Amino acid sequence: MEGFHPSMTSPFSYTFPISGAGSSTTNNITTTTTTPWMNSRIWSKLPQRLLDRVIAFLPPPAFFRARCVCKRFYALLFSNTFLELYLQVSPHRHWFMFFKHHKTRKSYIYKNNNNNNGNSTTTTSGIIGHGGASAASSCEEGYLFDPYDMTWYRISFALVPSGFSPASSSSGLLCWVSDEAGPKTMLLCNPILGSLTQLPPTLRPRLFPSIGLTISPTCIDVTVAGDDMISPYAVKNLTSESFHIDGGGFYSLWGTTSSLPRLCSLESGRMVCAEGKFYCMNCSPFSVLGYDISSNSWFKIQAPMRRFLRSPSLVECKGKLLLVAAVEKSKLNVPKSLRVWSLQGCGTMWVESERMPQQLYVQFAELEGGNGFECVGHGEFIVIMIRGTDKALLFDICRKRWQWIPPCPFVAHDGFELHGLAYEPRLATPVTGLLDQLALPFHTFNA
Repeated sequence: MEGFHPSMTSPFSYTFPISGAGSSTTNNITTTTTTPWMNSRIWSKLPQRLLDRVIAFLPPPAFFRARCVCKRFYALLFSNTFLELYLQVSPHRHWFMFFKHHKTRKSYIYKNNNNNNGNSTTTTSGIIGHGGASAASSCEEGYLFDPYDMTWYRISFALVPSGFSPASSSSGLLCWVSDEAGPKTMLLCNPILGSLTQLPPTLRPRLFPSIGLTISPTCIDVTVAGDDMISPYAVKNLTSESFHIDGGGFYSLWGTTSSLPRLCSLESGRMVCAEGKFYCMNCSPFSVLGYDISSNSWFKIQAPMRRFLRSPSLVECKGKLLLVAAVEKSKLNVPKSLRVWSLQGCGTMWVESERMPQQLYVQFAELEGGNGFECVGHGEFIVIMIRGTDKALLFDICRKRWQWIPPCPFVAHDGFELHGLAYEPRLATPVTGLLDQLALPFHTFNA
């Protein structure tokens, strides 16, 4: 297990009122009445192991509220025994993390809005919550969205230095990449724990490359592709380089390189991982580029209806690669629509799996106004964000249900857009302990 820091404070700076049939609230004072289901004579005698198992099933916001109950619950976050149980039984939660991105800035995914004024900050990294106080202006913020309850939370990233932007995520960790042109430095951050781990810098200088990250319980794989700096004033999509480390002791510090297909354009900067391969959109004309991690080779897949696609996005849902795009065939008698295709097992054929209801698409197209949209997928959910607005749709693949997402209450629509990553909140990410084998000193970055 990784080391945990008992000095870390709870990331929640707010409390929740108790509501429901078993409680009543008057004048902001909450009281709880005893019901047969919450009889203290029964619950107080539960074995600790069973009680820990119940707590391990709580979502992170509820877990941090439970830590306020007693010293023992508070200390669970630092208990290796509890965290081992948590990793075994805690259900996967397919949430999303969003960041503000200025519409006029160019970046490979998101641009960090930290102020480069040299001021230090002591704000604790972690979840601030529904109505918590605003983080310091020099601290990057993220907005965590729970699609099950349609709830927003605010998270601060006080430990992440300025000059870094979020680029990818996997298994509870967010990857932040240095903005400065040259060899790229990456930081793996668990915002729930407030932990930060540094990867060694890449070997080749790049500007805004595409970043792919996949993490399993026993290994970490990172691929950086494109935007090779062939001179201080020019870039070209020529190569990719990969980082790998696993529990068996094997590691490759960007020593695995590969040539990109000719005439590729990786303008989106986004990679998704499905079945051991990274995928990204190729522009002009639209196609899909794939990278096989095991064979260190790139390949190209033809996109469906590529001449009629608009705003195509690749997402990974339930282990499958999906392509989401608007279809516009103005010269043919085919209604405009938003469609979802699934890549089949052969790796070259696409099958249309979903289509937005036409009435909803008319409403969606009116709001979108031709400005385009972006998509991010996680588990059974796809979020479709309309550029230039605070509007977003959530599609539940399993229930075949489309619904509008309530606007994020922490963001004013003032020239910024929200761009998202799939994110699974986790109380423990022991895989980062593999990086201790490298014995890398953590470099100090000037905030």
